[in-house]
Amino acid sequence: MTPATLLKLAKTHGTPLFVVDHAELRRNYATFRKHFPRVQVYYAVKVNSDPAIVETFYKAGGSFDVASMQEFHTVHQFIEDLPKKARQDFIWDKIIYANPIKPTETLRELDQYRPLVTYDNHEEVKKIAKHAPHAGLALRMRVPNTGSMVELSSKFGALPGEAVGLIEYAHKHDLVVEGLSFHVGSQCTNPQNYIQALHLCASVFAEAKSRGFDLKILDIGGGFPAAYDDSVPEFSTLAKSINHELDRLFPEPIEILAEPGRFLVASAGWAVSKIIGKAFRNDKTCYYVDDGVYHTYSGVIFDHCTYHMKSFKKGTPKLCAVFGPTCDALDTISLAEQLPDLEIGDYLYSEKIGAYSAASSTHFNGFPPAKVVHINQK
Repeated sequence: MTPATLLKLAKTHGTPLFVVDHAELRRNYATFRKHFPRVQVYYAVKVNSDPAIVETFYKAGGSFDVASMQEFHTVHQFIEDLPKKARQDFIWDKIIYANPIKPTETLRELDQYRPLVTYDNHEEVKKIAKHAPHAGLALRMRVPNTGSMVELSSKFGALPGEAVGLIEYAHKHDLVVEGLSFHVGSQCTNPQNYIQALHLCASVFAEAKSRGFDLKILDIGGGFPAAYDDSVPEFSTLAKSINHELDRLFPEPIEILAEPGRFLVASAGWAVSKIIGKAFRNDKTCYYVDDGVYHTYSGVIFDHCTYHMKSFKKGTPKLCAVFGPTCDALDTISLAEQLPDLEIGDYLYSEKIGAYSAASSTHFNGFPPAKVVHINQK
């Protein structure tokens, strides 16, 4: 995507604008499959649930990790015309409901699809047994999140010492535990998180087998990092380390699943906004744009992410601040951008903003989310 193309799209469609390049989505998916040939890709829909993005991964052969019924139905719409048996095969092979905590209403609705769901505690077993007895289970393990941008271990995951007990507890409630799952935390740049998690799960597999429980699935979750900058390790290097341990510790026919999200969509999204105000405060120029943290830049708040603003115009850069359009002081995109001298009506853009961005847009203060434009769809 060139700046000239972005600017043309902004002038055609108006701003704020969120552009999704489906050619980049397909490239990222192909890259993941190339480096993880044994792993089935379950796209984490929460990262960006736009139906057009889901459709592109569906056509590429992907499966899906959903964490709400709305996400489930976004995926399910693509198979409504299939025969019942084929539809059920799709649910099992293509969707995992990976939210370890589920409302009873969700479980009742899910039960008809005989889904694969995650759990990590005794109370969830009782809920599933009562409201979704036809579900297959994957036990979510607590694993190291050291160095990940967003850690998840404090909220989800069973301790290693209680894992087999939870598997046995599920079986006593007439449920079948198909395997284990884990998540090393979002934007994980520390490969040791995966290595330690795989060793931990291998020990649980072995203990479970010694007690009569034959696990068949390992879900290695998400966390695969997007290349936001040069500090992110090469994806091929990360994959090589993980694959070595997978093949050594979990030989076939154990099935391996993964739930990449950010890696697949981050680099496929661009945001374009227009300067609607300008002021000089605190010894620097302040620009006000028609997008912000309640919209495409929500990742500043919810994803611990920094998105740099770039100008379509050339000029000597100087320190400035960029704010969103709402009346909330929280709506601050950056207090330390390097931009040339710009005027009201000029445009700014950000790249690699496809993950956890437009997905969290609101209508706060009456400002609508950015218009979404899809390019290079098939």
